[in-house]
Amino acid sequence: MTGPSIAADPMPPISGDAASGQTASLPPHDVTDLALVSEGVRRIEWAEREMPVLRLIRERFQRERPLEGLRIGACLHVTTETANLMRTLKEGGASIALCASNPLSTKDDVAAALVAEYGISTYARRGEDRDTYYDHLNAVADTHPRLTMDDGCDLVSLLHRERPGQVDEVLAGTEETTTGVIRLKAMAFDSALGFPVVAVNEAKTKHLFDNRYGTGQSTVDGILRATNILLAGRRVVIAGYGWVGRGIASRMRGMGAHVAITEVEPIAAIEALMDGFLVMTGLQAAEWGDLFITATGNLNVFRREHFEKMRDGAIMANSGHFDDELDLGALRELSRGECREVRRDVEEYVVQGRRLHVVAQGRLVNLATAEGHPAAVMDMSFANQALSAEYVAQHHAELEPRVHAVPEVIDREVARLKLEALGIRIDAMTEEQARYVTSWQAGT
Repeated sequence: MTGPSIAADPMPPISGDAASGQTASLPPHDVTDLALVSEGVRRIEWAEREMPVLRLIRERFQRERPLEGLRIGACLHVTTETANLMRTLKEGGASIALCASNPLSTKDDVAAALVAEYGISTYARRGEDRDTYYDHLNAVADTHPRLTMDDGCDLVSLLHRERPGQVDEVLAGTEETTTGVIRLKAMAFDSALGFPVVAVNEAKTKHLFDNRYGTGQSTVDGILRATNILLAGRRVVIAGYGWVGRGIASRMRGMGAHVAITEVEPIAAIEALMDGFLVMTGLQAAEWGDLFITATGNLNVFRREHFEKMRDGAIMANSGHFDDELDLGALRELSRGECREVRRDVEEYVVQGRRLHVVAQGRLVNLATAEGHPAAVMDMSFANQALSAEYVAQHHAELEPRVHAVPEVIDREVARLKLEALGIRIDAMTEEQARYVTSWQAGT
């Protein structure tokens, strides 16, 4: 791939203040503690060892500079894996401003390293409140990005709702996660989307691996770190049997749990049944389960009528992008404000004498209480991001303002590079076989 025909356009300055630690020698930023930089660098380098595909892409980007002069505004989880994506984009010639896509997923040492070691404008503080979250989104928007890179569609949504004059400045965007793709498709359906966006989440090397294997493992990891419960023999209810739900269900069963699925889609429900899981309604599950995990991307999946049936000691966690899947407002009403933190990241609500527990305030549990997906999985997801950024830089003029699939050539290249990096070889079809599978003449 060759670089885009975009004139160099340096990122405009962003004013800073002493309270956020701005200095003349550092890019504009707002992070918690720049003293954490060395710890962040160590962890970023550790993750890099598990990301050989992204490293190969970064080496090519260093040579070819395919993103030269391109301003990228990114709203992603600020983790070690994301840091390696940012490094790759910068080596490709882009100037970057990054903010967090979730208040509890930021790793403060990573944010510090991005600013002080890698020279990337970063706006992210773990535990930031809603006002700060949107201040950070606006700081990224203030850089007038030419390419957006989202995890949940918040940056794209902000530009369209509050900064419509900037929409025409954006050449294209990419979107990392299921929830963001759903929002973008709704925007496109309403003819509200002002530029093309590539749905990285829809790439096979993303959703088949990241959503299933990555979220499956990291959700279990997050729940165990927060609760230290034994999963063997426990009744686990998973709401949603998409790729994320499949991954969580598989890993929970592997840990010895009894697993039930709730669904609204009949085909997904049949698949769950055929995969050997119990399938039941949410109300049936509320009486049956011990641990409840949402993975739907929808609103109020477990709500008042479910809380009223849950047994004493029930635990709830969310593995969807937004903290909307558990109706915490209803839970607060039912508990009449009787709530306390019983462990770090675990709140206990008392409802009619029964103790109901919520992990990580209902936010994305695998990132709020653990470290998110293993780097080896994010290697493929972020390889798709990097190559999709290069693709839209080249082809944005040809793309309509709608949601686009990752080109198959990129998806296959990511898989090929991953196998190559792992030292695994596969067969190629013979000429005879290639002719056979493209022919209609052969038959019985």
